[in-house]
Amino acid sequence: MELVRPGSRTSIDQLLARSIDAVPTYAEVGATIAGEKPHGYRHDTYEAQVGVGRDTFTRACTGLQSWGSHRVPGIDVHPRGAPIEPGATVVVTLGTPWLALAAPCRIVDVLDDPDRWGFAYGTLPGHPEQGEESFVVAIDSEDTVTFQITAFSRPGDRITQLVGPIGRAVQTAGTNGYMRALKRFVDEGN
Repeated sequence: MELVRPGSRTSIDQLLARSIDAVPTYAEVGATIAGEKPHGYRHDTYEAQVGVGRDTFTRACTGLQSWGSHRVPGIDVHPRGAPIEPGATVVVTLGTPWLALAAPCRIVDVLDDPDRWGFAYGTLPGHPEQGEESFVVAIDSEDTVTFQITAFSRPGDRITQLVGPIGRAVQTAGTNGYMRALKRFVDEGN
């Protein structure tokens, strides 16, 4: 577990520099996009309807591609505007501009199909958890657009293990925030 000062470029840049060549902290890289559920992890799936129609699907994809799902109070992605492409390294922070919990991640997969777009990122050293999370927007044959978040995780260190239910509550709140943020992005036509 690592704390940073998101308002300080130096703090974030140092963590990003240490994370660039880091190896993910779990072996099952790409499992969320592949629909696999590796053993030894807690599994979560959240899904919400975002709207209806091809225009809504396009807006939702744009929202994901621009980190719109991560525009949640207290959560930030560094570097801002990071490209969503396999191999990109980001630090997701949870907290304030003065002090935040850092979660280094690597984008491990991108899904780009005519009716589905999304990506998955996995944990790197310093992340409080071990595992992977995917964010996928889809449109079905009836033009219903959904946003699905799939994750598998387990505590990444002793502190995370000790705070158990508190960490779980924070994780759930963050995921629900991602769901609301993308819906807001789509509804506001950003």
